[in-house]
Amino acid sequence: MSKGVTMQSLLLKTSTAVIAFTLACPALAQSPDEMSDADGIVVTATRAPTPLDQVSASITVLDKAAIDRAQDIGAAELLLRTPGISLSRNGGYGTATSLRIRGAESEQTVVVIDGVKLNDPSSTGGGYNFANLLIGDAQRIEVLRGPQSTLWGSQAIGGVVNIVTASPQAPLEGSFDIEAGSRDTVSARAALGGVSGPLSWRIGGQSFTTDGISAIAPAFGGGERDGYTNRNVAGRAELALGANASIDLRGYYSTGRVEIDGFGGDAPDYSHNREFVGYAGLNFTMLGGRLRNRIAYNYTDTDRDSYSPELEQPLSFEAAGKNRRFEYQGIFDLSDRISATFGVENERSRFKSRSPSGSLSDPLPDFVRGKAEITSVYGQLTVRPLDGLTINGGVRHDDHNRYGGRTLFSAGGIWALPSGTTLRASYGEGFKAPSLYQLFSEYGNVNLDPERAHGWEAGVQQAFFGDSLTIGATYFERTTTEQIIYNGCDFGSTDPLCVVPGTDTPRWGYYLNVARAEAHGIEADAALRLGGWTLDGNYSWTVAEDRSAGTANEGNWLPRRPRHMANASVSYDFAFGLTLGSAVRWAGKSYDNASNATRLDDYTLVDLRAEYRLNESVRLFARAENVFDEQYMTAYRYGTLGRSIYAGIRGRF
Repeated sequence: MSKGVTMQSLLLKTSTAVIAFTLACPALAQSPDEMSDADGIVVTATRAPTPLDQVSASITVLDKAAIDRAQDIGAAELLLRTPGISLSRNGGYGTATSLRIRGAESEQTVVVIDGVKLNDPSSTGGGYNFANLLIGDAQRIEVLRGPQSTLWGSQAIGGVVNIVTASPQAPLEGSFDIEAGSRDTVSARAALGGVSGPLSWRIGGQSFTTDGISAIAPAFGGGERDGYTNRNVAGRAELALGANASIDLRGYYSTGRVEIDGFGGDAPDYSHNREFVGYAGLNFTMLGGRLRNRIAYNYTDTDRDSYSPELEQPLSFEAAGKNRRFEYQGIFDLSDRISATFGVENERSRFKSRSPSGSLSDPLPDFVRGKAEITSVYGQLTVRPLDGLTINGGVRHDDHNRYGGRTLFSAGGIWALPSGTTLRASYGEGFKAPSLYQLFSEYGNVNLDPERAHGWEAGVQQAFFGDSLTIGATYFERTTTEQIIYNGCDFGSTDPLCVVPGTDTPRWGYYLNVARAEAHGIEADAALRLGGWTLDGNYSWTVAEDRSAGTANEGNWLPRRPRHMANASVSYDFAFGLTLGSAVRWAGKSYDNASNATRLDDYTLVDLRAEYRLNESVRLFARAENVFDEQYMTAYRYGTLGRSIYAGIRGRF
């Protein structure tokens, strides 16, 4: 485990990284090329296509070029390079991966793929596990920070990660990426699509396999490698029914198998994960195109199984979660400067889970089951009273079948001045209903209340020298109340909640509302493009603390949230087609538990990247990650990847 990084060693590593010139990671807020044409960048994390310079909340946009430059295999690794993001993982690829935005809980982040909101109702917090999400056929990734429940509903307390897969533009087009490297890691991805008359289509797939590392760190007894395999396929098709209507179909399927360790160390245990996402929509316009409508049905299905082959009954855990969502959304241009986004949603979730005994003499237990339904209406008005000035305000009402109605508000503004100065400010509220697992599992509590949050931010960005240099900073605050925590039960406890409801059977613990959390901080970023040079970086100061009055943990850091994080990259493009550069990530200390008794030390990671353009369609690439073989942990007792080297080829045609 790292014992901290001295200033001398940090400067040495940083200097080495700068001199190396490998391919830079994507710009961490907005790269110079993005900033030079802000009007041309349209984001959809706001639920309506919106020019970047009209988005009042903090947002990072990674286009396909930036994704390719980064060379990351997993979405979590790419997102970690952006401001305000922290990550913890229980080992190598495929193990449980939690991503946090601005210090919020991992399940308080909404993940969207091609307009479909993802979450697993059978997971503990009902959130999304980034373990199996590879870059795949992603064309663009957007990270919208701060409470966004007005538009995205329950869970959007920390922010929104919006992933948009590639959409065909030519009669026939395709792409491929093949790479191999350390620990017998092999990844192969390909996609093909096209436009023929009224039909546009694209289908892509990826296969990824690695021998991995021990999930339990060697210092804690881990020795065997825990491998991981992932296969996924995604497709989309859109059929124009005429000038004003179209049908849109999308699908995504992923299956993963990861080897895991037991509580005591190495074990032959493994888990399966299967995810399916489906979307069917009808799009049509009215009133001469001023009113754009979308009616859609979304479906997600996640199945998870765990096995312990050494036991008589190998199946040790089984769970399934399903979401069905019906929605209508409209966008109405009242004038050239006023538009409204509004909609209605109905979401129905259900889950089941069980944990069989390891003995064949014990019958399989019945599934624990639960379901919930929420119906929502929302609306947001956007006004552009002056050139460069955009103001918006929104409201949402959620009607939960267990908790009744909740109404949320949001407001914001952005002013892009002729001087190159951009001012932003926004306020938002968040809401998260208890997960079905927290309500109905063997540790459930049907008397839980929803978590609620509110937050605000204000920021400024300045462009110099025709946008060659940009510098920006944002301050934010967020307060979360009624936060749900797990409360352990002592042996022989007289607490009436320490027994399974309706029985006299003791249980290990239960969920309850006691926590209050507060977060505030600063996110700063800068980017410079000068000739063939590209430099960018960001720094995040995130204070996320437990503010539960009168408890033993009041004032403690929330677990696994570094207070200080920084990213930097530099690259140089040679005229003959070679690009070299380097990326550095530094994360300060954090704590693994709520009592702050277990410290996770700070660490510095240096990556080197290179890319060579054979022609306009094909490129060779290579990278070395964690060049100095830093030993560190993002979750106590769990291992992390050491020095790794990969090389491959990609094509776009």
